[in-house]
Amino acid sequence: MFEIESKDQDQITIITKSATIKFNISDAVIDAGLVVGKITGPGEFEIGEATIRGIATESGKTIYDVEVNGVHVGIIGGIEENLDDIVADVLCTSSVRAVREIEPKLVISMGNVDGMVTELKLTARTEKKLKIKNLDSLTASKEVVVLN
Repeated sequence: MFEIESKDQDQITIITKSATIKFNISDAVIDAGLVVGKITGPGEFEIGEATIRGIATESGKTIYDVEVNGVHVGIIGGIEENLDDIVADVLCTSSVRAVREIEPKLVISMGNVDGMVTELKLTARTEKKLKIKNLDSLTASKEVVVLN
């Protein structure tokens, strides 16, 4: 089991048994309290139970594919480049285009939730933290979650 939370629209935090990993999409920085400090830019990393793939986009930004317990979490914010490189069961984004192209089971809104819900014709619910046990625990129908 792991949890996802967000304190602002540019940051997603994934909490596993052994690590708390903060992704700041606007700065392309991963902060997991590591001895080596923060991780910036693209690359492949393992932190606790999470396998992280930072993917460089055409414009020099970084998007993330994070796998925890067999669940893929895409963290892209409003970036709409290199979407073919992301396979996500849970997608953290503010892009309607990304949701349509990637087709995740669950969307975590990182921006204008009203516009996203209207355009995608989905319902939204608000949570403080999202707890995910495994891939089978995700909803059968696509929905939008707002974390605050």
